[in-house]
Amino acid sequence: MSTAAAPVRTLRTGTVLADLLPASRVRDVALVGGGAALTGLAAQLTVPVPGSPVPVSGQTFAALLVGTALGARRGFLSLALYAVVGMAGVPWFAEASSGYAMPSFGYILGMLLAATVVGALARRGADRSVLRTAGTMVLGSAIIYAVGVPYLALATGMSLGQAVAAGLTPFLIGDALKAALAMGALPAAWKLVGRKG
Repeated sequence: MSTAAAPVRTLRTGTVLADLLPASRVRDVALVGGGAALTGLAAQLTVPVPGSPVPVSGQTFAALLVGTALGARRGFLSLALYAVVGMAGVPWFAEASSGYAMPSFGYILGMLLAATVVGALARRGADRSVLRTAGTMVLGSAIIYAVGVPYLALATGMSLGQAVAAGLTPFLIGDALKAALAMGALPAAWKLVGRKG
């Protein structure tokens, strides 16, 4: 009869990276505000796309990282704060824009939903290995486009095919690079804190 002990797991189920900080309401407020600010700063890293009203920017990458690191609730609140403050006039959307009367606003709404979904997946361990992180980032990006591209078509009068050509196709290579960065960064962060399952 074997008496070998079962391996000890160091990863608590339901933990995201932000949970490793000491718990408090101040922490949560700081994380939500910091996530919104990070997204706003990353949105200023832009490259115009010829023929498209939507630039390549760092905001989608930041939104997915915020959702994954903070979890669904704080990720949602962070992106909601980002959206509301930007609609109120703070110029921290891509290309220092603000408001909601712009063709790319649907992507911001998509980021809000995507941050929530990837945050929920992160609570289930989706950010702890390279392959799971890749799948999480691909799903998050797909959600952003599922909201952003139809919104772009409605806001500009483009056909859906034209909106895909202007608001999806030019961004696929950049999204693959962003996913690759996340695939390295998130599992490495878990290893660094000794929480890899």
